[in-house]
Amino acid sequence: MEDWKEPLLNAARDQRAFAYVPYSHFRVGAALLAKSGVIYRGSNVENASFGATNCAERSAFFAAVSAGERAFTAIAIAGDTKEFLPPCGICRQVMLEFCDPDTFLVLLTNQSGEVRTLTLAELLPYSFGKGDLACASAT
Repeated sequence: MEDWKEPLLNAARDQRAFAYVPYSHFRVGAALLAKSGVIYRGSNVENASFGATNCAERSAFFAAVSAGERAFTAIAIAGDTKEFLPPCGICRQVMLEFCDPDTFLVLLTNQSGEVRTLTLAELLPYSFGKGDLACASAT
């Protein structure tokens, strides 16, 4: 395993402890590796108005972008689930805004400690991104 993977996975697993989940009690932690080498962490933060809830993955991305980062290598996502825990559609779209879908890696974990690594392109086929906006305005 590459030198950065285990620290990234551990950061995501540890980050679950900071989740604010008074309604679902479903803790998720994410750790995002910027190309600068810095790891940004995020937890899910729930709200009584469920639409205002923020996922761990977006929390990590927003923290990184707020710190000035714009280039990313990988994200690890950890929850207490038997199956691998994939990001939701909104989180995948946020990833696409900042990441190359063919090279950005998404590390999915489960409670057994297994890891599945996918590219963003594998998680979000037929995506709609900034390049599609240029095509739309040209017509």
